[in-house]
Amino acid sequence: MSNKYFPDEQISFNDLYFVCYMIERVARRLHQRNRYVVAQLGDEGLYHQLSVAQANHCLNPEQVESEWIEDYKMKEGDFHITDVNPQFTDKVPSSTQMGKVYARLIESVNHPDDLLATIKMVYNSQICEVIDNYNSSAYFEPSYVQTRALINNGF
Repeated sequence: MSNKYFPDEQISFNDLYFVCYMIERVARRLHQRNRYVVAQLGDEGLYHQLSVAQANHCLNPEQVESEWIEDYKMKEGDFHITDVNPQFTDKVPSSTQMGKVYARLIESVNHPDDLLATIKMVYNSQICEVIDNYNSSAYFEPSYVQTRALINNGF
């Protein structure tokens, strides 16, 4: 997919990874699911953020979070992804780890020139609820297992 502002440049995996990382950060900060953040961004917002990701990754992530929350009028929720049962896990994956998980998943099922639709499809999939349940090990599965689960609609 071409950059919105520099059509000769392509959106890179690193751009996608940064946006997925920020989706995770904003969702955690607001106590929302990732799909809420993606929905609030919308197509134009996603395209804009992918196109400016190369510049935004140099900024303080807290600044980018605040800008997204303000610019896209995001609201506080009550979903606490980091509330895990210590009987099942003692460590919650970081936002950077989960950004990488989602970027790889999106890249593995992406159709050329349909990146925005793929992002929305992945984040709205039922598989995300399983991956985001840190009491299970789905987030830790290899990328090809997560991709197969997404395609088959279940682990």
